[in-house]
Amino acid sequence: MWPVFLHLGPLTIYSYGTMMAIAFLVGGWLTGKEMDRRGMPGEVASSIVFWAAVGGIGGSKLWAILQDWQALLHDPIGLIFSGSGFVWYGGLVGGTLAVSLLIWQHGLPWLKVVDCIAPALVLAHGIGRIGCQLAGDGDWGSVTDVPWAMAYPNAIVGWSYPPGIRVHPTPIYETLAYCAVFAILWSMRTRPHPDGTIFWWYLVLASGSRFMIEFLRINPAVALNLSTAQWFSLLLVAVGAWRLWVARGTAPDQFERFAEPARR
Repeated sequence: MWPVFLHLGPLTIYSYGTMMAIAFLVGGWLTGKEMDRRGMPGEVASSIVFWAAVGGIGGSKLWAILQDWQALLHDPIGLIFSGSGFVWYGGLVGGTLAVSLLIWQHGLPWLKVVDCIAPALVLAHGIGRIGCQLAGDGDWGSVTDVPWAMAYPNAIVGWSYPPGIRVHPTPIYETLAYCAVFAILWSMRTRPHPDGTIFWWYLVLASGSRFMIEFLRINPAVALNLSTAQWFSLLLVAVGAWRLWVARGTAPDQFERFAEPARR
């Protein structure tokens, strides 16, 4: 664990923030590279990253607030403006909405653009989880005695286990899983397939990975012994699987029509 990389006078360089910055830079570079390859303006990728960050941070914070009404009522200002309490799926929803509006404004085909974004997004997620591992932000798993189990005594959030207790390093599991998903999606780029296929596979594979890893995490169950993240994962897997099935047909795609007003 390495929550703080270094202190430069009054400036503190945190590992989590550093990895998030690297994730955004890598994601933007890969997205731009793929958009250029597919004949779209790669320079738009920088705007995509910016609005993904704005929408993602806002969405993740809102999701966290909605999950903790008691903390909001107790200290609304502290909760809203704290540097913690960010939820990935809230960020995915918020970032998707913000980026979709940007795509529409530029008159670009939604499905083609999100196909370019999907591999970069899952790799950026994996890099971000390295930041979680370094910082110890509460994303670890349940107590275990597997040989690779770890303790997080210097965690920035809530490590309260006694000495000798070790847990599943689930951020590492997620990083490995998302890197594997990235390899699959990146290998699909040059193969013929309907627009949107890579993005729908992203929903299936990345969300399916999170669903499985969530069994090892310590998030509380909300229904049928599944956590909120697992239910949302199942929803995204279902959406992705449904869209992959629909893509086999010949019906016009409503997502392509979404960009049509901007092109006219």
